[in-house]
Amino acid sequence: MNLYTKLQQRAHENRPIRIGLIGAGKFGSMYLAQIPRTPGVHLVAIADLSPDTARANLARVGWKPALCQASSAQDAIKTGATWITEDWKAVVTHPQIDIIVECTGNPVAAVEHCLQAFAHGKHVVNVTVEADAFCGPLLARKAAEAGVVYSMAYGDQPALICDLVDWARTCGFPVVAAGRGHKWLPHFSESTPDTVWGNYGLTPEQAARGGLNPKMFNSFLDGSKPSIECTAVANATGLTVPSNGLLYPPASVEDIPYVTRPVQDGGVLERKGMVEVISSLEADGRKIPYDIRMGVWVTVEAETDYIKNCFEEYNAHTDPSGRYFTLYKRWHLIGLEVGMSVASVALRGEPTGVATCWNADVVATAKRDLNPGDMLDGEGGYTVWGKLLPADTSLHMGGVPLGLAHQVKVVRPVKKGQSLSWADVAMDTSTPAYKVRHEMESMFAPAMKKAA
Repeated sequence: MNLYTKLQQRAHENRPIRIGLIGAGKFGSMYLAQIPRTPGVHLVAIADLSPDTARANLARVGWKPALCQASSAQDAIKTGATWITEDWKAVVTHPQIDIIVECTGNPVAAVEHCLQAFAHGKHVVNVTVEADAFCGPLLARKAAEAGVVYSMAYGDQPALICDLVDWARTCGFPVVAAGRGHKWLPHFSESTPDTVWGNYGLTPEQAARGGLNPKMFNSFLDGSKPSIECTAVANATGLTVPSNGLLYPPASVEDIPYVTRPVQDGGVLERKGMVEVISSLEADGRKIPYDIRMGVWVTVEAETDYIKNCFEEYNAHTDPSGRYFTLYKRWHLIGLEVGMSVASVALRGEPTGVATCWNADVVATAKRDLNPGDMLDGEGGYTVWGKLLPADTSLHMGGVPLGLAHQVKVVRPVKKGQSLSWADVAMDTSTPAYKVRHEMESMFAPAMKKAA
């Protein structure tokens, strides 16, 4: 039985999936726009630091005022309306809420929200992939220990990539590479919120009209978000990562199977079974026609001549050898697709992507020379960008994960382009996020040393 039929059945039985949303910003608002159009779900509560902003976003996406006037979660359950509050703890502890959708974008806060949700028997769909990037393997383990499901959010590219990888492996194909697209030139790693719009391809007026956050969008442009998302994919699928950061080979959709091959076969990969990101710009800045900038892809290999011949017989577009084939989705719809995760978790007990190992990490790397006393401003800011590295490399160097590089003081000089270590900063070690990260390092380090 498919998910939509199951949702219709829940609606018919007046037994909806009860949801609590934490964070009603852009991503959350996109999901809010779809909820009234989806049977069998009830958004019981929204927790947001600004309830007035949450109400404004509800109005913006078309909710009627009467639907968001509940005075409590219990009142919402009785009336079918939605309760809006600043108190996220009241949402995650309510016994009749089934699933928490964590949508704050704040990785430190998201970890605390996830842990509290697990402790109170709630499944979690975690939109804040930044949190998953620095401690997802341990969050997944803690969810399993609590008997709940922890999942990446469908609509975001990591879950879509995981879906393609699962398709490939379920069909019997070995995965050679998988990843997403991006608009990339090397100097974008130095981009700041002041320079983002021109490089991103929007005017300041367009950004203002959409209420777009320059720091958030800069995290995409400067390479942080692609690194974060590839980390989540590698840790969920077991794929490996480049030894010194993403390469961003430029390619059209047609050329992806050409470049996502091992070096010895004419591609760019160090080895088979890796994550990578395809650039939509040539090295000289020219736009590539029919690009994969907003999409996802997986490259598989025909291991026998028979399978290779099948590719040829059905006109599958391959590399010149005929053995490497790429399947892709050229677009993703962000928060408009989160309902897939909610339904999968609630109705099948299956995540749409979840960490199974610790293969990759995102390490905070200096955008400029940093001096003692400087404050790191995290993802998409003025001081650091996120570099994708193998987890054992990060562990060996004591790399500071980008997700924890928010409001942290630098204590010794760091050169531009240098990845930061714990010794370079004064870290607040009392936060739940840091403790979880430290616990994860302690848990996985022995296995890594043994493997080495």
